[in-house]
Amino acid sequence: METRRGFLKGASAGIVFCSCGLLDAARAQHRVAKRLPVMVRGKRIRTIDVHAHCVFTDAVALLGAGTPPATGPAWTESRSFNVDERIKNMDTMAIDMEVMSINPFWYHKDRDTAAAVVKLQNEKLAEVCASHPDRLAAFASLTLQAPDLAVEELTIAMKKQGLRGAAIGAGVNDLEFSHPKFDPVWAKAEELGAVLFIHPQSTPQLDARFKGNGWLSNTIGNPLGTTIALQKLIFEGTLDKFPKLKIIAAHGGGYLPSYAPRSDHACFVAPSFCNPNIKLKKKPTEYLNQLYFDALVFTPEALRHLAAQVGASQIMLGSDHPIPWEQHPVDHVFATKTLSDADRAGILGLNAAKLFGMKTS
Repeated sequence: METRRGFLKGASAGIVFCSCGLLDAARAQHRVAKRLPVMVRGKRIRTIDVHAHCVFTDAVALLGAGTPPATGPAWTESRSFNVDERIKNMDTMAIDMEVMSINPFWYHKDRDTAAAVVKLQNEKLAEVCASHPDRLAAFASLTLQAPDLAVEELTIAMKKQGLRGAAIGAGVNDLEFSHPKFDPVWAKAEELGAVLFIHPQSTPQLDARFKGNGWLSNTIGNPLGTTIALQKLIFEGTLDKFPKLKIIAAHGGGYLPSYAPRSDHACFVAPSFCNPNIKLKKKPTEYLNQLYFDALVFTPEALRHLAAQVGASQIMLGSDHPIPWEQHPVDHVFATKTLSDADRAGILGLNAAKLFGMKTS
């Protein structure tokens, strides 16, 4: 089984792939060894992975000395970026296209520094994607701590740089995305049809409890960050305010889809903990059916349950490549026997192609 070092071999001072997790070597799962081209009922499916990462080390350098990056151990494995090697790995994973993203590490910086980081990253992402437009796409970075600037960056990314939307965290410093401060960004995303990919960086408020074995800051912290972000967008009425937002939630939406019905009871059980001035237009669980989720949930049973809760039409491939959380994302879909052929075709690529306006073959 390939190691994380093997995945990162060949990267440089120009770009390094960032980490979302470590390989669980003990995990055994049935593999059906799908390779390109992927076929469903004799029809060629263009597989699209919406959860893949990269980091430009010269952008990190703009943060200055004494600012440790907060995206995990892969930061220490910087070598030269080799597009051909990345595509070779994609071929092995049976992935036709990756939509790359950069986990935000600049939200805590001042406006000018963060803007410089974002500008450099978006330009480089556009350049890399333009070199292989049939294999690579990307989410833009945004200076979300300065929403007026983020609006400009998103506009440039969508209209001039050919990027597909934006990768965002699960909040900005101490502010949730449901804060009115961010409304101009969500309004612009609706207007442009930009896809927003929510990818948390743990839940910092719980750092003390995460210490110890198991890398709990990621194992628990990342899915929890996604869960809180989605619940805030639902319960604070943000999704009612911006019903056309296109949001993909990393890690299968965190814990929310696993226990979603509890949300429908909260304000009936304890109305004093709910804001009477916020009147949601539908049940909390129903908002999940307008959101999108990656399939990075590891087992057929978990994928079955996710599809049952949110609908197979809302799910897309997610690998976390080049970090080996899921090295066989296509096999994972075929191994989920409860999915219909139409469900599989959708998750493998048709759902993402529709959302992003990409070709399907």
